[in-house]
Amino acid sequence: MKYIGAHVSASGGVENAPLNAAAIGANAFALFTKNQQRWQAAPLSQKSIDAFKKNCAELNFPPQSILPHNSYLTNLGQPTAEGLEKSRRAFVDEMHRCNQLGLIYLNFHPGSHLKQITEDECLTLISESINIAHAEVPNVIAVIENTAGQGTNVGFKFEHLAQIIENVTDKGRIGVCLDTCHSFAAGYDLRTLEDCERTFAEFERIVGFKYLKGMHLNDSKSAFESRVDRHHSLGQGLLGKEVFKYIMPDPRFDGIPLVLETIDPDLWKQEIEWLRSLEK
Repeated sequence: MKYIGAHVSASGGVENAPLNAAAIGANAFALFTKNQQRWQAAPLSQKSIDAFKKNCAELNFPPQSILPHNSYLTNLGQPTAEGLEKSRRAFVDEMHRCNQLGLIYLNFHPGSHLKQITEDECLTLISESINIAHAEVPNVIAVIENTAGQGTNVGFKFEHLAQIIENVTDKGRIGVCLDTCHSFAAGYDLRTLEDCERTFAEFERIVGFKYLKGMHLNDSKSAFESRVDRHHSLGQGLLGKEVFKYIMPDPRFDGIPLVLETIDPDLWKQEIEWLRSLEK
């Protein structure tokens, strides 16, 4: 079964996210559990927690269909001690919020070396950050999102993802979210079915499908191997439609949230319907 949805608004309270997802015909969704551009946030109220769980149950959104997204501010590979501690505290808080909501995933951008430490040192810090969060919060799986490689971000190579996973102690609580736009911009071609076969075979060899816990389905405004992160609506960018035709009938992508982060929310319902038509 394919879980298909979009990153919907949680404005007015997290309990509104499942309502917004249902309104576009989704059976999956992503959300921010707090303002993604602020370090601090008020704790979730019990009223919001209960309403979120009730709405998810009534609208048939099981935990495995929901992919909450971490704040954009955190950098778990931050080279400065003060910044790293601040990011780690924020990440633990986000894991705690997911656990309160009964969610099993937290998707996050791994981090940046800021030209102050090596890639290897940055990747090691990220693994250590995940281990710390695991020790403080039960149940929630840390889901690393591959990046486009913009700026000093790590995580744009499958080898980076594998290296982070290798140094995480609890292998049962670590996973990967593959973003199609990021993959393409990072140099993993997905424009033809043959490209898809080659790229996903490489992913299986280096990381392994057992770690795939979600995907972001986006076309790309930026060119192949540009290392620039610019999403587009499905079929309107430089990536094209073949990768989505490849993913949707393939059972390796069953049972995980497949989430649109495309640029026009008015098209999400139409895009979800089109993706569903490809399952057959």
